[in-house]
Amino acid sequence: MYTYLVEFIASIFFVYVVLATGNPLAIGAALALIIILLKDISYGFANPAITITMAAAGKIAPSDIIPYCVVQVFGALVALEIYKRYNMS
Repeated sequence: MYTYLVEFIASIFFVYVVLATGNPLAIGAALALIIILLKDISYGFANPAITITMAAAGKIAPSDIIPYCVVQVFGALVALEIYKRYNMS
């Protein structure tokens, strides 16, 4: 359960950086930070497409696909809501 919470928070952070900056360097730095900090906890995917790809490559268990994807999508939706509430001009 802890790994899903970490992945949820990572998804919020990553998607918020994408929405707030749109800067490729900032986006790359955010993704690198997530991977470096979370690789031993939750793999640091923060993206359902990466999760599915890694499962297809045999890097994670197939039973983890749905929970990871669900928390990643919900994290993205939370990031969108935070962005809409605090950054709309």
